[in-house]
Amino acid sequence: MADERLIQLICLLTLVAIQPVHGIGEVIFAVNCGGSAHTDLNGVHYQADYNTVGINSDHGLQLSINRVPTPDQILYQTERYHSETFSYDIPIKEDDDYVLILKFSEVYFTGSNMKVFDVRLNSKHEVIKGLDIYHKVGKGTAHDEYIPFKISHKSLLINDESSPFKGVLTVEFIKGHLDNPKVNAIVVMKGQVSDVPKLAPLAGAEEADKDFDDDDDTSDTNSNTDNTQTPHSRKLSGPPVVNPYEVDDGSSYVVPIAVAVGVFIPTVFFLCRL
Repeated sequence: MADERLIQLICLLTLVAIQPVHGIGEVIFAVNCGGSAHTDLNGVHYQADYNTVGINSDHGLQLSINRVPTPDQILYQTERYHSETFSYDIPIKEDDDYVLILKFSEVYFTGSNMKVFDVRLNSKHEVIKGLDIYHKVGKGTAHDEYIPFKISHKSLLINDESSPFKGVLTVEFIKGHLDNPKVNAIVVMKGQVSDVPKLAPLAGAEEADKDFDDDDDTSDTNSNTDNTQTPHSRKLSGPPVVNPYEVDDGSSYVVPIAVAVGVFIPTVFFLCRL
């Protein structure tokens, strides 16, 4: 009898150890802007960037991004930017509550008021005004924006506003007077903002930012005469590189396996005394 119970327990613990736990809303769209496909530690699969408007850059690969586990830093190291307004079209077929997650990191400028832009939905709803990534979190630091909205009876409902909805959410990054709009990754999921996995706390990000070597970014601070950079003056690190995190080394399973073993050993000891 004890042997049978022991076998059942081993099977249960094995399932717990290998089963990924998401605990998040249903993701209906995710793209790694400017980069290749990636599956993050929450199990969200980001498709490779398919957009042909603007410029994809991997300049951020030379930085270590604060607030993000190493395997997922790629989501904030690659980006798409453009010298004009650009957009992504996201198909949404069902009525429900949704959250749009926009992921950003400043990998180029070294001061505030150098890159500032707006974000608009479906040519009508201004959901982010005057986004200055560096001013919010500094350089080389992840920053997420959460925009809850609702699709109901062919209408887009957001911020007490509504507009006709024809099955496509267009996320527009609006060109302003201070450099170019950009985005690092985009996610749309069903649910509420409380269902979205959050970044690590920002504490200490400012001090960490001081450790970055800005010798290669001297042109970033040369803004006394003109803060606006053209695509020709932007420093790129060359063509997109192969995603170094695409191969799963199995490290994401270490913690659950360790927990399972920690539970398994005392349980076996207890059963042996029966």
